[in-house]
Amino acid sequence: MKILNIKQLDENDEEIADALISLGLGRNAALTLAYMRNTNSTTSTDLERSARLRQPEVSIAMRHLKEHDWINEREEKKQGKGRPYKIYSLKVGFKDIIAQLEKQQRKAVEEVQARIERLREMGK
Repeated sequence: MKILNIKQLDENDEEIADALISLGLGRNAALTLAYMRNTNSTTSTDLERSARLRQPEVSIAMRHLKEHDWINEREEKKQGKGRPYKIYSLKVGFKDIIAQLEKQQRKAVEEVQARIERLREMGK
């Protein structure tokens, strides 16, 4: 029997994921980012175990993070037979990701305020 040493998300990581979700990020992407902020690189398998996600959920989260251009992806060949596995790392710092999310939220608030102001003008 193997003994695996697996990092798990702690309360702080869960709180970070909840905050990311409240900013509009999907649950899987938020859990993935919360885990990756403390690692240099990770594999899909590590993410599945540590963030308690299934393989398709990791793939979907990675696709979403790639769309934002927040992660790097590379393949590494396993010893022997089998398909290569993917290794992920953050392309930008976690603080930069937070700054981008903040910018998106500010823009959304400004758009809502502009619509409200337009309604006020129309209601006169």
